[in-house]
Amino acid sequence: MSGRSESDIEWNGASTTGVREVLVVGGGVAGLTAALFTARAGLDTLVVNHGESILRRNAHLENFPGFPAGVNPRLFADMLEAQTTRNGVDHRTGRVAGLEHFESADGEGDGASGDDASGPGFVATVGSAEGDDTHEVAAERVVVASWSDVDYLDGLDVDLREAGSKTYVDEDGFGRTSVAGLYVAGRSAERYHQAIVSAGHGAEVGITLVHDSETPFYHDWVTPEGYFTDRGREVPPGCEEVSETERRARERESMAAMREYFSELHAERQRTHPSLVEDEVGRVEEE
Repeated sequence: MSGRSESDIEWNGASTTGVREVLVVGGGVAGLTAALFTARAGLDTLVVNHGESILRRNAHLENFPGFPAGVNPRLFADMLEAQTTRNGVDHRTGRVAGLEHFESADGEGDGASGDDASGPGFVATVGSAEGDDTHEVAAERVVVASWSDVDYLDGLDVDLREAGSKTYVDEDGFGRTSVAGLYVAGRSAERYHQAIVSAGHGAEVGITLVHDSETPFYHDWVTPEGYFTDRGREVPPGCEEVSETERRARERESMAAMREYFSELHAERQRTHPSLVEDEVGRVEEE
């Protein structure tokens, strides 16, 4: 398939030359965690999400570390999305209907072509939430985290694996697919269908993408003041040293946020499998 030119790309009907560094397709646990790490590394990251994460159908999330008595899965999903927004991730509601190579404005190729790729790589056709119109988004790199929809990859020569009614995207163990600049995270990569596994794989894929982009990065750590510098080392890229005053301020802020999140029962209705109720997202009738 021939590449698209930069001047063709539109968002909300307006032509734009802006190219995202990272586009994440899917706003479940894997996609949001990948986006969290790419954004914290300084990459301009957009998540496009359609529908709801299957996590929201759970009655109670009881096997995610850090919540001794479990947590409302819809609250957990809200908290994760808020965390990504706080760290610079942009969000759009819409369904990616197609993905193809993006040809740079100088016509010198199809963008990303390996670990040292620096040019635009892909253009995604995104349908609006209402389905009335489409927009286009260009990105240097794309993370597929849209279980179970991968039909939009038909325009790319990416290796897929059929398993009965399910389709998985082949990857190298770190989320890299057979198409340079295209990554896959979570259930679409045939990882176990557990929130903690999706989070871990999303983080791994996000960090892999950061390294492949040649963004200076060591670890995503917040350390006490002097952790590196008192040993005669510069603070590595991706790390931060904070004073005791700053550490306490952040702790107080986090405590206040958690008190607010857990101050009352989550208002969103319980979900179930959509085939069991007359509701497109499986909302159970309130008693």
